[in-house]
Amino acid sequence: MKNLLFVSILILAIGFSTNTQAQLLDILKKKTEEQIKKEGERRVDDKINKGVKKGYDEVEKQIEGDDDEGKDSTKSTDAKDSKEEESVTKENEASTQFTSSSKYDFVPGEKVIYYDDFSQDAVGDFPALWTANAPGEINTISIAPGNWLNLNSTDGNYFYLNSIDFPKNFIMEFDIVPKKSGGRVAADLILYGEDKPKEMDNTVHPGKSGIHITLEKENWNTLGYKKGETDHIIGSSKVNPVVPEKVNHVIIWVQNRRVRIYHKEAKVLDMPTNIYDGTKFSRFCFRLPRGVSSGSFISNLRITDATPDMRSKLITEGKLVTYGIYFDVNKDIVKPESFGTLKEIAAVLQDNPTVNIKIIGHTDSDGDDKSNLDLSKRRAASVKDALVKNFSIDAARIETDGKGEGKPIAPNDSGVNKALNRRVEFIKL
Repeated sequence: MKNLLFVSILILAIGFSTNTQAQLLDILKKKTEEQIKKEGERRVDDKINKGVKKGYDEVEKQIEGDDDEGKDSTKSTDAKDSKEEESVTKENEASTQFTSSSKYDFVPGEKVIYYDDFSQDAVGDFPALWTANAPGEINTISIAPGNWLNLNSTDGNYFYLNSIDFPKNFIMEFDIVPKKSGGRVAADLILYGEDKPKEMDNTVHPGKSGIHITLEKENWNTLGYKKGETDHIIGSSKVNPVVPEKVNHVIIWVQNRRVRIYHKEAKVLDMPTNIYDGTKFSRFCFRLPRGVSSGSFISNLRITDATPDMRSKLITEGKLVTYGIYFDVNKDIVKPESFGTLKEIAAVLQDNPTVNIKIIGHTDSDGDDKSNLDLSKRRAASVKDALVKNFSIDAARIETDGKGEGKPIAPNDSGVNKALNRRVEFIKL
């Protein structure tokens, strides 16, 4: 019966004007409604009315869809229409909402060791705290705010000049936008230690020992090395490689000899012994290997210690400061990278059911005071929402507030200090 109905509608739709189609479809609906009901089919009014609005193509889609589903639906057509009419903007925003993922198990510490977003450098200049043996300059890009270091060569090394006191357990993060044209490699990141300070070490394996992390457009590759050793410790993965002309947030967790890399809501590589025993990191650089590199833009580099004792900080000391809850610039949506931190905080609250907390958001001094205050309050509310919805924490146990830029813990005079001020605090009540 449905096939006969469809053929009739199709012939009528082809041969008549839109008004005539609507009239005939209405007549046909009335004539066939009783027959369809006898066969146990429901919602014929909804289906044919939808067909009148969208044409015979949509009628075919809807009628055949009923056969494929093979089950009743309790939702009205109006409800379906409403969902279909949601804007692309709302769909995109929903896709960035926090969702739990066991892949994100890292927890940044409360100590920011290094931060650079090149905000102190003028566009068109080479960054003051870096050096290189190849061209590079600070640019702005159309797809993301802020300043970016343009590694605008296909063969060169770009060194951060100062030594860094890396702990054995640390997390390094950065944003990278690979260029589309050129070779397969977006960039190498080399972390290494050296006996004597050297501004640039352009040897294949700089320093005394270290690790190469190669960001390719189709792969991840790692290589641990040590001077005097002929063997290298190699890792590789094809999971979620970096995407050209997109902002890729890369997270690298080094824990003694172990290296874990995270990208695009997944742990993409986990090598338990990727680093030679005894390696003490103190420097890093980006390398564009000759003949295979496309060049990239980098920004928002951050190094923190890792795995703070959250239970002690919150329960014993009464205050926990965290840099492990992530938001986009000027946004209040909690990003998936926050999972590890939120999971640990939720575990503390679950183990201590009588403890109530206040979540307080803080910003740096960039931007308008009033806007920063509002943003900090919205971010705190979003963190509460994530704990309630994703970890089943009782909402009555959590208060929220925001202080904007009003309670800095460091002067807002450098990238590192601004990064210290952008934080979320948990206070035991």
